[in-house]
Amino acid sequence: MKRNLLLCLTLGLASPSFACPSGQSPAIVGVDAPELAALGSEGVGFRSVTLVHKAQPDLEHPDPKTGAVALRDRPLLVDIWYPAEVRKGQACITYRGALWGEPPHPPTPFSQPGLAARNAKPVGRGHPLIILSHGYGNDPGVMTWLTENLASKGYVVAAIHHADPNRYLATPTISSAPNYNRPMDIGFVAAQLRASLGSQIDPENVALIGFSQGGYGVLTAGGASLDPTHPYMNLVADGWLKKIARGGDAASLAKVPGVKAIVAMAPAGGGENMIWGKEGLAEIKAPTLLIAGDQDGTVGYEKAAKSFFGQIVNSDRYLLTFKQAGHAIGLNPAPEGMRKTLWDIDWFEDPIWRQDRINAINLHFITAFLDVHLKGARDKQAYLDVPVEDADTGTWKAPTGTSWGAYSPGGPDVTLWKGFQQRRARGLMLEHKRPD
Repeated sequence: MKRNLLLCLTLGLASPSFACPSGQSPAIVGVDAPELAALGSEGVGFRSVTLVHKAQPDLEHPDPKTGAVALRDRPLLVDIWYPAEVRKGQACITYRGALWGEPPHPPTPFSQPGLAARNAKPVGRGHPLIILSHGYGNDPGVMTWLTENLASKGYVVAAIHHADPNRYLATPTISSAPNYNRPMDIGFVAAQLRASLGSQIDPENVALIGFSQGGYGVLTAGGASLDPTHPYMNLVADGWLKKIARGGDAASLAKVPGVKAIVAMAPAGGGENMIWGKEGLAEIKAPTLLIAGDQDGTVGYEKAAKSFFGQIVNSDRYLLTFKQAGHAIGLNPAPEGMRKTLWDIDWFEDPIWRQDRINAINLHFITAFLDVHLKGARDKQAYLDVPVEDADTGTWKAPTGTSWGAYSPGGPDVTLWKGFQQRRARGLMLEHKRPD
């Protein structure tokens, strides 16, 4: 992303009426959303925990003379959304924060209503666990379209505050620290929560989801090995990135064993020289869903998600492409406080696509993908097995009397993607490859 989110997001209660602001959570989709994007039946609870990763390299403060890096404890704030018993009238959360303003202006504050209730009583047992990794300088509070929605569908979603350095103030060495920290944070948090969440989750049923820098993080933590000869190996302070690259003595610590599914939105790590090299992505075995805009000017498309799709050869993988979309495909719609300047709104919004539309389509396919691979819901496979790759060519001759907003049922002689409405499956490609 082009700016950094101030790591000062706070969470507060909704208005004194103690009622959720109706329809204002980005997790609530509109009438033109595809079928599986709708909220689930569960109430949503929220809580935060702080996990401390002991003796980690402080890559943001290398010795100015020797470049040596000290070991310090790395605290990680983790936000958790989960299925919960939410009482009528129970207060719901408002997410508050600030993003860097256009230089030299100060940060711009914003608030975003949610539908989760703080510390609500968890319900159910053995829920699948999802680890979420946000974009560079972002925060979990700007991805509640996804976290709250998935929790309402029976998932426990744990989003890490990665506390990235400000790339506009830091040296290239310091701003490259997340290339080490991301997969290490993901691996550590997944291990800790598998052990600590008890019967609330199934510790053997884990998925990883990441956006942008988080996409790089989940692909790496999900199995891809880093190229030990990549230039970044010398850029990250004191050679620490090489320790988790192929053949490195700490490579296993940056992995989440037994991952059942990976979702990477606008993933970083590509370019002329991919950080995993030519063979690193082939080590991913988990089913993978890549989501990207074909006009992504931040991390690229042809040499990023499109190329990754071709290289994750040992995975059952999908590539969902938004035609003409750029990089902003993973955040909430811009809240009111971020709509006063183009700089502010560009943090959240694509210039072509409606952001709520992007999010609804993402929710539809992410839900189908996770339900198939984490819940064994084989009936959801039909939403992924699209009859035509290019949505623009799909058709459905709806029977007389069918409502205008009816969802395509799929099946014989129907090429309009299942779960989409007439004229609503446009500007999309969905490609699928089985393991080679």
